[in-house]
Amino acid sequence: MFAIVEIAGQQFKVAKDQKVFVHRLDAKTGDKVSFDQVFMMADGEKISVGAPAVANASVEAKVVRHLKDDKVIVFKKKRRKGYRVKNGHRQSLTEIIIESVGVGKAKKVAPKAKAEAPKKAAPKTEKKAAPKVAADFSSKTVAELKELAKGVGIAGISSMKKADLIAALEAKK
Repeated sequence: MFAIVEIAGQQFKVAKDQKVFVHRLDAKTGDKVSFDQVFMMADGEKISVGAPAVANASVEAKVVRHLKDDKVIVFKKKRRKGYRVKNGHRQSLTEIIIESVGVGKAKKVAPKAKAEAPKKAAPKTEKKAAPKVAADFSSKTVAELKELAKGVGIAGISSMKKADLIAALEAKK
């Protein structure tokens, strides 16, 4: 049986009793950790694929130790310019051993209390009536003209300029 699970932002294919090195976890040595983001599980011929995660599936693991990876040298150079930079980096890792891979029982969700005092609904506001068409459109802003055009029922107002809006409103008038 194996599973594809997300651990510390990366996806791993894990099986029972497998040793995995992952990015540093916030757990002490000897702690047990559980991972719920199981994307796929396979048990012989039976395969379960989640959308995005398999329901009620989890992977249990035990933290063995925290360590640092081998040093990686980053060297930058620009030829004939005298530019050379050398940096090193050691990634912090956590070694874990997978203890169990499986589908558990459905998690019980606490029932919502329906006997609570009913909340008073906010008073409903009436919808605004369609704005009335004004005679002088040139003194209005583009936003105001678009509201007027929307109220009158003119289509395609989002791409119209002010002059086009004024012409369309006068034509509808």
